[in-house]
Amino acid sequence: MSGNEEHFFEGAEKLLEIWFEETSCNNDDLRNISRSDWEDVLSQVNCEIISFSKNDLIDAFVLSESSMFVSKRRWILKTCGTTTPLKCLSQLIKLASLNGYKIITDLFYSRKNFIRPEAQVTPHKGFTEEVSYLDTLFPNGRSYCLGSMNLECWYLYTFSRSDMKLSPGHMINEGVESDPDQTIEILMQNLDQNAMSVFNKKNILSASDATSMSGIDKILPNMHIDDFLFDPCGYSMNGINEKGEYMTIHITPENLFSYVSFETNVAMTNYRNLINQVINTFKPGKFIVTIFANKCSLAYETMKELEVEYSKESHWKRTDMQCCNFPSYNLLFAQYSYNGKNNCSI
Repeated sequence: MSGNEEHFFEGAEKLLEIWFEETSCNNDDLRNISRSDWEDVLSQVNCEIISFSKNDLIDAFVLSESSMFVSKRRWILKTCGTTTPLKCLSQLIKLASLNGYKIITDLFYSRKNFIRPEAQVTPHKGFTEEVSYLDTLFPNGRSYCLGSMNLECWYLYTFSRSDMKLSPGHMINEGVESDPDQTIEILMQNLDQNAMSVFNKKNILSASDATSMSGIDKILPNMHIDDFLFDPCGYSMNGINEKGEYMTIHITPENLFSYVSFETNVAMTNYRNLINQVINTFKPGKFIVTIFANKCSLAYETMKELEVEYSKESHWKRTDMQCCNFPSYNLLFAQYSYNGKNNCSI
């Protein structure tokens, strides 16, 4: 980079999640895919593996640009910067087929609007281009935009096999029980710079120090944490527990484009306390919350709790809220901005 070019990094991630149909063979497992094969997949994305952790139910990879999680029949890839996650889909589908999974039941691709979309590369130069690319693989996919298209918004592309006919007069058996599934994302901007100073190597010696000093280790205390502090600044962590649940946090601390994302699939009947803990840890100026939950999830009905307007004593103003009902999932989307009051809870 020349001395005249301003440093910038796009913290907002592109998030892919794919579920494959259960098979009759107990040995079929996405975790059987070798590390070298994953490295080939990620080379299509323009990122690489930094660290790895696992337990009996889930494999977790810290990447040079965010994270990847692999369980028996679910794959999650979350990458920031100018990465190209959609480019790896064909290769991923082939690898899954070789490991027994030939049918995708659900696919979700989502991201927040970029600060500098012109810096992205094909097929991520715009959501229209991303949708066109995905449609070549999933002709029955559907695309959505939540929020304000000319301000802050969140894009979503979904594919569900339950929407499709297998053959004339035959539908997918909707009576088959799916695994409980839920995901909450909190996407934060305009972060407090004192909070962000912890994620700079000028101030902190190690990732573990950053994790403990920031309070990240207290957000979901039962997680086994694998963390990484970038040089000169930036931070990523994965957490996994014995239930196969995960959490992941990624931090771009630079003041002009600060960004923090928090994501977990931990099942809760109420997410308000978790949201408050996250925003009190990082102190954003504005943030977006998205919650996905399927009909088997504890969170499916209780998402309605967040639909209630928050106390007038809160220092957060809810600027937008939208709810969507999909064939198997409910989705809640909400935006908040700081209103200057002292109460730090929503």
